[in-house]
Amino acid sequence: MHPRNYRNYFSLKTFQVCEVLIALIVSAFPAYASTNSNVVVRNSVSKSNRDELARRLQAITGWTDLDFDADGALQIGSAGPQEGSKSARELISRTLGGERVILLEDASSRKDVVFCRVVSGRLDRLPAAEVYVVLIDFADFRQVTGDQQARAAFDVGWAVLHEIDHVVENSEDPLDDTTAGDCEGHINRMRRELGLPVRNSYFYSFLPIKSDASLISRLVRLGFDQDDGTSAKTRRYWLIWDAAVVGGLSSERDSARASFDIF
Repeated sequence: MHPRNYRNYFSLKTFQVCEVLIALIVSAFPAYASTNSNVVVRNSVSKSNRDELARRLQAITGWTDLDFDADGALQIGSAGPQEGSKSARELISRTLGGERVILLEDASSRKDVVFCRVVSGRLDRLPAAEVYVVLIDFADFRQVTGDQQARAAFDVGWAVLHEIDHVVENSEDPLDDTTAGDCEGHINRMRRELGLPVRNSYFYSFLPIKSDASLISRLVRLGFDQDDGTSAKTRRYWLIWDAAVVGGLSSERDSARASFDIF
Protein backbone atom coordinates (compact mmCIF):
# COMPACT_ATOMS: atom_id res chain seq x y z
CA MET A 1 0.00 0.00 0.00
CA HIS A 2 1.33 3.42 -0.88
CA PRO A 3 1.63 5.93 1.96
CA ARG A 4 -1.38 7.79 0.67
CA ASN A 5 -3.40 8.71 -2.37
CA TYR A 6 -0.92 10.62 -4.53
CA ARG A 7 -3.64 12.79 -6.00
CA ASN A 8 -3.99 14.34 -2.55
CA TYR A 9 -0.40 13.78 -1.49
CA PHE A 10 1.09 16.24 -3.94
CA SER A 11 -1.82 18.63 -3.68
CA LEU A 12 -0.23 21.52 -5.52
CA LYS A 13 -3.43 23.25 -6.46
CA THR A 14 -1.39 25.66 -8.51
CA PHE A 15 -0.76 22.77 -10.88
CA GLN A 16 -1.42 19.05 -10.78
CA VAL A 17 1.53 16.83 -9.99
CA CYS A 18 1.34 13.15 -10.87
CA GLU A 19 3.22 10.37 -9.15
CA VAL A 20 6.87 10.44 -10.17
CA LEU A 21 8.80 7.23 -10.61
CA ILE A 22 12.54 7.61 -10.11
CA ALA A 23 14.81 4.73 -11.09
CA LEU A 24 17.77 4.55 -8.74
CA ILE A 25 20.82 2.32 -9.08
CA VAL A 26 21.49 0.56 -5.78
CA SER A 27 25.26 0.81 -6.28
CA ALA A 28 24.87 4.57 -5.82
CA PHE A 29 23.65 3.83 -2.28
CA PRO A 30 26.17 1.37 -0.81
CA ALA A 31 24.85 2.04 2.70
CA TYR A 32 21.60 0.27 1.91
CA ALA A 33 23.47 -2.80 0.77
CA SER A 34 25.99 -2.87 3.63
CA THR A 35 24.08 -1.68 6.72
CA ASN A 36 20.75 -2.27 8.37
CA SER A 37 19.69 1.36 7.96
CA ASN A 38 16.92 1.99 5.46
CA VAL A 39 17.28 5.81 5.53
CA VAL A 40 20.13 6.85 3.25
CA VAL A 41 21.30 10.25 2.04
CA ARG A 42 22.47 10.33 -1.57
CA ASN A 43 26.04 11.26 -2.47
CA SER A 44 24.78 14.31 -4.35
CA VAL A 45 23.87 15.93 -1.01
CA SER A 46 26.84 18.09 -0.03
CA LYS A 47 28.57 17.58 3.30
CA SER A 48 27.40 20.98 4.52
CA ASN A 49 23.76 20.19 3.70
CA ARG A 50 24.11 16.71 5.17
CA ASP A 51 25.56 18.14 8.36
CA GLU A 52 22.82 20.76 8.55
CA LEU A 53 20.11 18.11 8.26
CA ALA A 54 21.78 15.98 10.92
CA ARG A 55 22.02 18.98 13.30
CA ARG A 56 18.35 19.81 12.83
CA LEU A 57 17.29 16.22 13.49
CA GLN A 58 19.55 16.07 16.55
CA ALA A 59 17.88 19.19 17.97
CA ILE A 60 14.40 17.79 17.41
CA THR A 61 14.98 14.23 18.61
CA GLY A 62 17.47 14.93 21.39
CA TRP A 63 19.80 12.25 19.99
CA THR A 64 23.05 14.20 19.94
CA ASP A 65 24.93 11.43 18.13
CA LEU A 66 22.35 10.92 15.40
CA ASP A 67 24.26 11.28 12.15
CA PHE A 68 24.87 9.95 8.66
CA ASP A 69 27.81 7.56 8.46
CA ALA A 70 30.47 7.48 5.73
CA ASP A 71 28.12 5.58 3.43
CA GLY A 72 25.26 8.04 4.00
CA ALA A 73 23.20 5.75 6.24
CA LEU A 74 21.27 7.37 9.08
CA GLN A 75 22.48 6.05 12.43
CA ILE A 76 21.12 6.85 15.89
CA GLY A 77 24.22 5.97 17.88
CA SER A 78 24.46 4.58 21.39
CA ALA A 79 24.06 7.69 23.55
CA GLY A 80 20.69 8.24 25.15
CA PRO A 81 18.52 11.23 24.28
CA GLN A 82 19.07 14.60 25.90
CA GLU A 83 15.56 15.96 26.13
CA GLY A 84 14.08 16.38 22.63
CA SER A 85 10.79 15.09 21.27
CA LYS A 86 9.78 11.56 22.25
CA SER A 87 7.34 11.40 19.33
CA ALA A 88 10.09 12.34 16.87
CA ARG A 89 12.34 9.60 18.27
CA GLU A 90 9.52 7.07 17.97
CA LEU A 91 8.94 8.03 14.33
CA ILE A 92 12.64 7.68 13.47
CA SER A 93 12.80 4.33 15.27
CA ARG A 94 9.75 3.02 13.39
CA THR A 95 11.29 4.23 10.16
CA LEU A 96 14.61 2.49 10.75
CA GLY A 97 12.85 -0.67 11.87
CA GLY A 98 10.34 -0.68 9.01
CA GLU A 99 10.36 -2.26 5.57
CA ARG A 100 10.21 0.87 3.44
CA VAL A 101 13.42 2.39 2.13
CA ILE A 102 13.79 6.19 2.24
CA LEU A 103 16.42 7.92 0.12
CA LEU A 104 17.24 11.60 0.70
CA GLU A 105 18.15 13.61 -2.38
CA ASP A 106 19.21 17.20 -2.94
CA ALA A 107 16.71 19.05 -5.13
CA SER A 108 17.93 22.58 -4.42
CA SER A 109 16.54 25.29 -6.72
CA ARG A 110 14.23 22.86 -8.53
CA LYS A 111 10.98 24.61 -9.48
CA ASP A 112 8.89 21.49 -8.89
CA VAL A 113 10.05 21.13 -5.28
CA VAL A 114 8.85 23.66 -2.71
CA PHE A 115 10.90 23.10 0.44
CA CYS A 116 10.44 19.33 0.45
CA ARG A 117 8.51 16.57 -1.31
CA VAL A 118 8.40 12.78 -1.44
CA VAL A 119 7.96 10.61 -4.53
CA SER A 120 8.02 6.88 -5.09
CA GLY A 121 11.09 5.26 -6.58
CA ARG A 122 12.76 1.91 -7.07
CA LEU A 123 16.12 0.25 -6.73
CA ASP A 124 17.03 -1.57 -9.92
CA ARG A 125 18.77 -4.44 -8.16
CA LEU A 126 15.95 -4.76 -5.60
CA PRO A 127 12.82 -4.21 -7.71
CA ALA A 128 10.51 -5.61 -5.02
CA ALA A 129 11.64 -3.10 -2.38
CA GLU A 130 9.22 -0.33 -1.46
CA VAL A 131 11.27 2.82 -1.98
CA TYR A 132 10.50 6.51 -1.45
CA VAL A 133 12.69 9.47 -2.36
CA VAL A 134 12.54 12.63 -0.25
CA LEU A 135 13.50 15.58 -2.45
CA ILE A 136 14.93 18.42 -0.37
CA ASP A 137 15.33 21.98 -1.63
CA PHE A 138 17.90 23.23 0.87
CA ALA A 139 18.01 26.61 -0.89
CA ASP A 140 14.33 27.29 -0.13
CA PHE A 141 14.90 27.22 3.64
CA ARG A 142 17.48 29.97 3.29
CA GLN A 143 14.78 32.25 1.86
CA VAL A 144 12.65 32.14 5.00
CA THR A 145 12.50 34.97 7.51
CA GLY A 146 10.13 35.85 10.33
CA ASP A 147 9.66 35.37 14.05
CA GLN A 148 12.35 33.37 15.81
CA GLN A 149 9.79 31.07 17.45
CA ALA A 150 8.25 30.14 14.10
CA ARG A 151 11.63 29.63 12.45
CA ALA A 152 12.56 27.14 15.17
CA ALA A 153 9.43 25.18 14.24
CA PHE A 154 10.08 25.18 10.48
CA ASP A 155 13.38 23.98 9.04
CA VAL A 156 14.81 21.17 6.96
CA GLY A 157 14.63 18.75 9.90
CA TRP A 158 10.91 19.34 10.36
CA ALA A 159 10.39 19.04 6.60
CA VAL A 160 12.08 15.64 6.38
CA LEU A 161 10.13 14.38 9.40
CA HIS A 162 6.93 15.53 7.69
CA GLU A 163 7.72 13.50 4.56
CA ILE A 164 8.84 10.50 6.62
CA ASP A 165 5.52 10.63 8.49
CA HIS A 166 3.69 10.43 5.16
CA VAL A 167 5.64 7.29 4.27
CA VAL A 168 5.60 5.52 7.63
CA GLU A 169 2.21 6.59 9.02
CA ASN A 170 0.27 6.87 5.72
CA SER A 171 -0.78 10.33 6.90
CA GLU A 172 -2.40 12.88 4.62
CA ASP A 173 -2.41 16.61 4.06
CA PRO A 174 -5.73 18.52 4.01
CA LEU A 175 -7.66 19.61 0.95
CA ASP A 176 -8.77 22.92 2.49
CA ASP A 177 -7.49 25.48 4.97
CA THR A 178 -9.68 24.51 7.92
CA THR A 179 -6.99 22.29 9.45
CA ALA A 180 -3.25 21.64 9.31
CA GLY A 181 -3.96 18.01 8.36
CA ASP A 182 -3.19 14.60 9.82
CA CYS A 183 0.50 14.70 9.00
CA GLU A 184 1.10 18.14 10.50
CA GLY A 185 -0.98 17.03 13.48
CA HIS A 186 1.71 14.44 14.18
CA ILE A 187 4.48 16.99 13.61
CA ASN A 188 2.70 19.54 15.82
CA ARG A 189 2.73 17.03 18.67
CA MET A 190 6.53 16.97 18.36
CA ARG A 191 6.64 20.76 18.38
CA ARG A 192 4.57 20.88 21.58
CA GLU A 193 6.96 18.44 23.22
CA LEU A 194 9.74 20.95 22.51
CA GLY A 195 7.71 23.93 23.69
CA LEU A 196 7.48 25.35 20.16
CA PRO A 197 4.47 26.97 18.46
CA VAL A 198 2.38 24.73 16.23
CA ARG A 199 1.51 25.22 12.59
CA ASN A 200 -2.07 26.44 12.32
CA SER A 201 -2.65 25.77 8.61
CA TYR A 202 -1.27 23.64 5.84
CA PHE A 203 -1.58 26.53 3.38
CA TYR A 204 0.19 29.84 3.23
CA SER A 205 -1.52 33.18 2.57
CA PHE A 206 -0.32 36.28 0.80
CA LEU A 207 0.77 39.18 2.94
CA PRO A 208 -2.08 41.70 3.12
CA ILE A 209 -0.11 44.40 1.31
CA LYS A 210 -0.11 45.67 -2.25
CA SER A 211 2.60 47.42 -4.18
CA ASP A 212 -0.06 49.10 -6.31
CA ALA A 213 -3.77 48.80 -6.93
CA SER A 214 -3.47 45.84 -9.28
CA LEU A 215 -0.46 43.85 -8.10
CA ILE A 216 -0.54 41.60 -5.03
CA SER A 217 2.83 41.16 -3.37
CA ARG A 218 4.48 37.79 -3.88
CA LEU A 219 5.53 37.74 -0.25
CA VAL A 220 3.61 35.05 1.61
CA ARG A 221 3.28 34.03 5.23
CA LEU A 222 2.60 30.92 7.29
CA GLY A 223 1.27 31.10 10.85
CA PHE A 224 2.28 29.26 14.01
CA ASP A 225 0.33 29.48 17.28
CA GLN A 226 1.38 29.05 20.88
CA ASP A 227 -0.77 29.21 23.99
CA ASP A 228 0.26 31.83 26.52
CA GLY A 229 0.92 29.92 29.72
CA THR A 230 -0.15 32.85 31.88
CA SER A 231 -3.48 33.58 30.18
CA ALA A 232 -6.05 32.17 27.80
CA LYS A 233 -4.54 34.08 24.92
CA THR A 234 -2.78 32.52 21.94
CA ARG A 235 0.29 34.12 20.46
CA ARG A 236 0.73 33.96 16.71
CA TYR A 237 4.13 33.92 15.02
CA TRP A 238 4.78 34.27 11.30
CA LEU A 239 7.17 32.98 8.68
CA ILE A 240 7.62 35.02 5.52
CA TRP A 241 9.19 34.24 2.15
CA ASP A 242 9.02 35.27 -1.48
CA ALA A 243 6.93 32.67 -3.30
CA ALA A 244 8.29 33.94 -6.61
CA VAL A 245 11.69 32.62 -5.51
CA VAL A 246 10.70 29.55 -3.51
CA GLY A 247 7.93 28.47 -5.89
CA GLY A 248 4.35 27.33 -5.61
CA LEU A 249 2.69 30.31 -7.26
CA SER A 250 0.11 29.80 -9.97
CA SER A 251 -0.38 32.25 -12.80
CA GLU A 252 -3.95 30.96 -13.07
CA ARG A 253 -4.96 32.03 -9.56
CA ASP A 254 -5.89 35.58 -8.63
CA SER A 255 -7.04 34.87 -5.09
CA ALA A 256 -5.18 36.01 -2.00
CA ARG A 257 -4.46 32.41 -1.05
CA ALA A 258 -2.51 29.75 -2.85
CA SER A 259 -1.85 26.17 -1.85
CA PHE A 260 0.99 23.78 -2.43
CA ASP A 261 2.87 21.04 -0.65
CA ILE A 262 5.05 22.92 1.84
CA PHE A 263 6.42 19.79 3.45
